[in-house]
Amino acid sequence: MRINGEIHIREVRVTSATGEQLGIMPTREAMRLAEEQHLDLVEVAPKARPPVCRIMDFGKYRYEQQKREKEARKKQKVITIKEVKLRPNIEQHDYEVKLKHAMRFLGEGNKVKVTIMFRGRELSHPELGQEILDRVAEDLKDSIIVDRKPKLEGRNMIMIVAPKAASKNGGQKKARQAKGDA
Repeated sequence: MRINGEIHIREVRVTSATGEQLGIMPTREAMRLAEEQHLDLVEVAPKARPPVCRIMDFGKYRYEQQKREKEARKKQKVITIKEVKLRPNIEQHDYEVKLKHAMRFLGEGNKVKVTIMFRGRELSHPELGQEILDRVAEDLKDSIIVDRKPKLEGRNMIMIVAPKAASKNGGQKKARQAKGDA
């Protein structure tokens, strides 16, 4: 945004600090009006013909804009992808530990990339990896949505799952309903 002396156009359309249309006038006169009110002349629509300028306190405007941007950043939720790596011939206990890790990641609101790593001749039996990924999806079916179906990529088979949006509130809602029924 150009302000005050940076505006090099002969005529501009001017609006006051309250939003009132003051009309088209020479830039020098618009700057004089702004100066009389101890405010700045700010070009808000440079592409318009003639460009639109507003008389305002630029410092206050910039501060409020930064404040709005900061609030918007606070409300953003950053979703990261966590990874759980498994092998095609994983033991039951190891599988359960990895499943708990995946559930914890999902509980934190993160997506989970479940990877089956094949070594050597294991790659000749991709159906074993497919079975494990299907088992993971089945064990977590109440709390996940499969974002990406299992797919073989090189020596790894990958599936991406995301937490259900309603899973956090769903349990609380059911608990409240149960209390109401009793």
